[in-house]
Order: sequence, then structure tokens, then C-alpha cells
Amino acid sequence: MNRLNFHQLFDALPSPHMIVDGDLNYIAANPAYEGATGRPRDELVGRNLFDCFPNENPERARLENSIRRVFESGKPDTLAFIEYEIPLSSNPADGFEKRYWSAVHSPLCDTDGKVIFVLQNTVDITELVRLRTVAGSAASVPAQEMSLLERTREIEEAYRTSRSQLDRFRHLFEQAPGLVALLRGPDHSFTFANRAFRVLAGDRELGGLPMRDVFPEAEAKGLLDLLHRVYSTGEVFEGKDLRVLASYPSGGPRELFLDVSFHPVRGEAGEVEGIFVQGYDRTESVRAHQRQRLLIDELNHRVKNTLSTIQSLARPSFRADRDRDEARRAFEARIVALSNAHNLLSDQHWESADLETVLRAELRALDLDRTEISGPPIRLNPKAAIAMAMIFHELASNGLKYGALNMAGGRLAIGWQRRESSVALEWRESWESPEPVAIRPGFGMRMLERIVTGELEGRLEADCGRNGLAWTIVLPAIEIEDIPHLALS
Repeated sequence: MNRLNFHQLFDALPSPHMIVDGDLNYIAANPAYEGATGRPRDELVGRNLFDCFPNENPERARLENSIRRVFESGKPDTLAFIEYEIPLSSNPADGFEKRYWSAVHSPLCDTDGKVIFVLQNTVDITELVRLRTVAGSAASVPAQEMSLLERTREIEEAYRTSRSQLDRFRHLFEQAPGLVALLRGPDHSFTFANRAFRVLAGDRELGGLPMRDVFPEAEAKGLLDLLHRVYSTGEVFEGKDLRVLASYPSGGPRELFLDVSFHPVRGEAGEVEGIFVQGYDRTESVRAHQRQRLLIDELNHRVKNTLSTIQSLARPSFRADRDRDEARRAFEARIVALSNAHNLLSDQHWESADLETVLRAELRALDLDRTEISGPPIRLNPKAAIAMAMIFHELASNGLKYGALNMAGGRLAIGWQRRESSVALEWRESWESPEPVAIRPGFGMRMLERIVTGELEGRLEADCGRNGLAWTIVLPAIEIEDIPHLALS
């Protein structure tokens, strides 16, 4: 094999490899080794292994002894499991990061069979160790796996074994219906997040991202403070319905409610290295509960208002100077109008009702062949739906008794339109009359004025003449329209 092909092969190897001489100085390092250690080969080649990666604990001696055994025996040597810190940068002042490795050292001999170099092939098994810790195993490789690795002569087999175990844990967590994530370091960077967590965070990959970049609104809401507390104290945190504002790359903020637990992940010396996150997205459940409470409060409010309306209808209907049968019929008709509005709102879960639908419900007893209706779709809020039902009932009853629909050839035209910040409705009755039309004061008129100007804060005008009667009602849009509709218009 010529020199060029050797370097091509060495650089193409997918797992980390490096070569040292008898003085433990670097001779070569492939790109995978650079990536695993975070150090470019230009900083390594020609320098001593332990100058580049200083370590004064017993793990250094284990590593050095393994390499020297290869020089002395000419036989490969395996370290199935070794804890070894590596610098975060070329500047030791930046600190160290604890990592877990599995390594095989193989001899490289000259033509006389003398060992002149040692080839090291390493596998970073840090994530496997952390996942085992989370799953309840000791923070090390079990004895049977240690034995297997020690019998392994090729690092590729050790690599496949480690990856198989890691993939098994990943597969289990990936399938979990709840949120599962593993955070590392004081900035709480994601080393693992299952699919449920990734979907919650905007359906994106999270590996290597700190929590503050995934949920940038979380800091103001206390989520990062909770993670900092668990990391610094080592105490478990469990919370229910924790409110979080999440920002997504493809859209604006979204309010979430989560049940979460944060469990510290400890190293062999007991120090906290990361946090294991479990949780459930309770957003829909919390919102459903909020809607239920809102509906109950709204229903209680509506019941009180309805009883008050019935009371206001009953007093004038049954005053002493009125015919009892006529009073009963008028009162029952008004209660039916109120009931019709309630039925329409019940069909829409008391969220809104269409203005034209409310109108037609009150015109069912009239001659619709002589009635013209026109206007754009308008969604009424519950308060306005009930109020408009009572308004239409009074106007329809008056038209049937005294107005256009009581006259031969009389016609009724009802139309409405949106203005800048209001809705204007015209109720126009037309017929030929020898005498000018006059509006008689009474309970019906007082009720119209009370509803239009009092409840709905609008304006009521009447125009009378020989050719009929026209009512103009102008109402603030904010008082009558359903809020979601306004947001879309």
C-alpha cells in the first residue's frame, strides 16, 4: 500500500483514530478524531499526548499503561471503559469536560517486527453512560459488557456494541408518548430529545441547542430559573400546568401548559452533569378546563340577565289596566322570542349566532312573501344575539298588528351594512295610508329604547309619514359582533 492510499484510508475512517510514537507524541490524527476531541490535528501532531490532554487522576495512568503494554508486548490492548476529561479549548483556563471512552490500542511494526507506533481507535460512549444513568443503571458499562469489550480485538466491534445499546435506549425514549429530553451542562444543551419533544418545539432537531434558544420566552416565565436551581442544588423539581411561552421558527409565540419533572443526572463523583426532563403537554386539557369555567361563568351571568329580562317583561304586561288574555299573549310571545335566541346560542355552544338567522327566527309568523331581507354575514356575540331577538320581536309584532303586514299591499324591507366602526340596520315598512303614521308611546317603545341605547350603547331613530314607517338602528360593532370575527375582518 503506498503512502498516498494509506492517508486516504486513514482520513476516511468514520471512527476516531490517532497514532503515537514510543514517547507518546502524536504522529497522526484523522478528521473523526479531531471532531471527537475538538482539537485540530495541527495542534496535536508533534506534541505529547498528555501535554495536549493533561489529566492527573488515575485514568491517565490506565491510558498510558495500556499504550505502553502494546509497545512492550506487541499485542493489542483494550480499555473497555475509561473516564477522561478533555479541555474545552486549547486554553486550559477554559475548563474541562468529562467524557467516557472505549479504546483499542493496536501495534504498528517495522519490517523487523518491532513496534514503532501504536494506533488508537476510540469510541465516545458518554451518551450511552448518561442514558444508562437516566434509565436506572450504574453510570458505567455492566460487567458482562465489560467482559465482552475486553475480549474484542477490533474497535469496530466495540463501537457496534455501544451503538446498539445506545440505539436501544434511544428507541425506547423515542417511542415515549410524553416529553423526554436529556440536557447537559449549565446552559442546559440538548443531547437527546424524543419526537414528542421535538414536535412541541416546532418539529425541528434540537441536538446541541441550549434551552434558551429553543424556548427564548421561557426565561421570563421561570423555566430556566427552575433548570438552574435543579442543576445547582441537585434537587428534583416537579410541576403541574407550568405555563411556558414558546417561540417557533415558522410562527409567533404559542402558550403551552406542561406537567414536567426535572431530575439531576450525576457523574461518578456525585456532581450534577445534566438534567433528565420528563413531561406531558397539557395545553389542550388546560384550555378545555378554562373554556369550561368560562362557559359556566357566562351561563351564570346569562341566567341572571334572562331572569332580569323576564321580570322586566312581566311587570308592564300584567299591569292592572290591561286585558288579562292580551297581557298573557304578549308576555308569552316575548318569552318565545327570548327562547328562540337561547336555542340558537345553545346550538353554537353559546359562542355566537348569525344576525340573519336570529332575524328569520322572529319573522317565522309573518308573511315572508312581502318581506325583503339583505345584508352581509354578521356574527353576534351572545349578549347581542338575545338583545337583537327582542328588538326584532317587538318590531315584527308591531308591524303585524299596526304596520305594513296589517295593511293590504304593505311591504317590509330589512337591510343592514357595516360602517367603519358600527353596524347600521334599517327596518322599513311601506304602505299607503290616508292618515299620517304616528308612533304610540308604550312598553314596546320603551323596551326598544332601553335595549338599543342602554344595553347595546347604540342609537335609535324613527321616521313616520303617509307612506309608512322606518326604524334606523346604529350599533357599535364592538358591542354586538363576535370578537373572533372582528379579528378576521
